[in-house]
Amino acid sequence: MRDLAKLPKAHLHLHFTGSMRVATLRDLAAQYGVRLPAALTDDDPLRVPADERGWFRFQRLYDAARACVRSEADMRRLVDEAAQDDAAEGSGRLEIQVDPTSYAPFVGGITPAVEIVLDAARTASAAHGTEVAVVVAASRTRHPLDARTLARLAARYAGEGPGEVVGFGLSNDERRGDTDEFAAAFRIARRAGLASVPHGGELLGPAHVRQVVDALAPDRLGHGVRAGEDPALLGALVDGGVALEVCPASNVGLGVYPDVADVPLRALVDAGAQVALGADDPLLFGSRLGAQYEAARDAHGFTDAELADLARASVRASRASDDTRARLLADVDAWLAAPDPDA
Repeated sequence: MRDLAKLPKAHLHLHFTGSMRVATLRDLAAQYGVRLPAALTDDDPLRVPADERGWFRFQRLYDAARACVRSEADMRRLVDEAAQDDAAEGSGRLEIQVDPTSYAPFVGGITPAVEIVLDAARTASAAHGTEVAVVVAASRTRHPLDARTLARLAARYAGEGPGEVVGFGLSNDERRGDTDEFAAAFRIARRAGLASVPHGGELLGPAHVRQVVDALAPDRLGHGVRAGEDPALLGALVDGGVALEVCPASNVGLGVYPDVADVPLRALVDAGAQVALGADDPLLFGSRLGAQYEAARDAHGFTDAELADLARASVRASRASDDTRARLLADVDAWLAAPDPDA
């Protein structure tokens, strides 16, 4: 079997704080005198039930980790290490998602927070050979007017290259907030040429996916796995060219499926869905991008040719430039054309 770490791919679903290495979290906690919950440092992937109590535990741990990111240097370190880790796993393009509101108090506001991440993304891209672009995300737990503010800020830095904003997202518990009330923010983002990349279809089922599609017109859907429960809906997503950012480890960690083999990856692909595998929050769920491809191979029986198709789908679903896409797609072809070491 070919080395999956050498398979060129794009990583489209990775959260800023959730990308952090456990060792980095320990360093920052020691620096600031923060006592961390054992669940963040015990190297045991988080497993919670798919209910509000389970989400509360996940969010509490995420907030504890986020509380250790308190300076520009910390933010730059996270971006650099995320790029380094992605490069080691064959990712040629990373579109990392960040809500600048969380870090604004430490750096003077949401504008400096965004500019720090963008500048760090440019530096990390040059250092590690992986293009790092940014998705600015609003939270369902905040007022929709805050989302409009973030959308306008994201629009100021719209582009497609390293260190530019390529999309606008909506994250946090799908059960919170009124999806329709965030539509205005997404209209602002789309007018600026940004991709619409809200979360949907993980904790809630097809009805919620339909609401997200109708209100926010996604180009990509964060997760979207529950769309497979409604063949007509899934067909509409396929026909509409909406890509799904599928994150098997987090689906299991949040209790949506009991095991990675139960994630409907094969069914989604067989239905014609454009699937881009993502790691979501490796800090909590214990596995990075490469492990998601390994799961596709080991738990779902994907051949090297099918894994190459997944990698191609991730590249095509990205907001990379035409030149970057062409280069990565050619590199995928070269990976597959190389001799199978086990043949």
